[in-house]
Amino acid sequence: MKKEIAMAIVDFASPSRFLKFADRAIPWLGGVTVLAFAFAINQAMIAPDDYQQGATVKIMFLHVPGAWLGMLGWALMTLAALGTLVWRHPLADVTAKAAAPVGAAFTLMCLVTGSLWGRPMWGAYWVWDARLTSVLVLFLLYLGVIALWRTVEDPSRAARAAAILTLVGALDLPIIKFSVDWWNTLHQPASVFRLGGPTIDRSILIPLLVMALAFTLLFVTLLVAAMRNEILRRRVRTLRLMQASAAS
Repeated sequence: MKKEIAMAIVDFASPSRFLKFADRAIPWLGGVTVLAFAFAINQAMIAPDDYQQGATVKIMFLHVPGAWLGMLGWALMTLAALGTLVWRHPLADVTAKAAAPVGAAFTLMCLVTGSLWGRPMWGAYWVWDARLTSVLVLFLLYLGVIALWRTVEDPSRAARAAAILTLVGALDLPIIKFSVDWWNTLHQPASVFRLGGPTIDRSILIPLLVMALAFTLLFVTLLVAAMRNEILRRRVRTLRLMQASAAS
């Protein structure tokens, strides 16, 4: 049984098999994502205003999924980095390279919506709060990984360098998660995933979870499409190198 599972993983790791999977999956993922967003936006629109924050509280429907998926993107890149350095997985560096700009986009969404939310709540768009600062560090780490992929011409060298930076940057994830517990910060503590259960009323919690699901589907769709494009880009690069070698 274990051998069959291992063989299935190896077969799926083949770039050719992944391309076939991506071609079939992307239209379905895109359709499901559109439907999920249609339902999520409807739920967000009918969600009640907060008795203290008013309609401003609805910024969380963008801010919270952005924060979750920004961290999820780096966690996925960390696994891919281990796949590159330890297991030599054929699609590991492809996954890491494809996930970087997607995760950076969601992290930027988290920072921008957090600033817009913070202005009426704290009286300032930005404060050097531990949670905010650690998320900003995560965004800069994303930019660093993207810069490595763009500046190092050799894909194998770029993959190793990006993998090392990703593993170092993974130390920022627990800091982001527990910063509100370790330090006295302006940012509110965890209110959804906590031992005592969510502290958010169901009228807000359910639309938030539905919106998070819609954004997660968008994340997966963009990731699979980016991985497909990266595989095709590498094949074109290989063909060009072969043509150049033959011409010389």
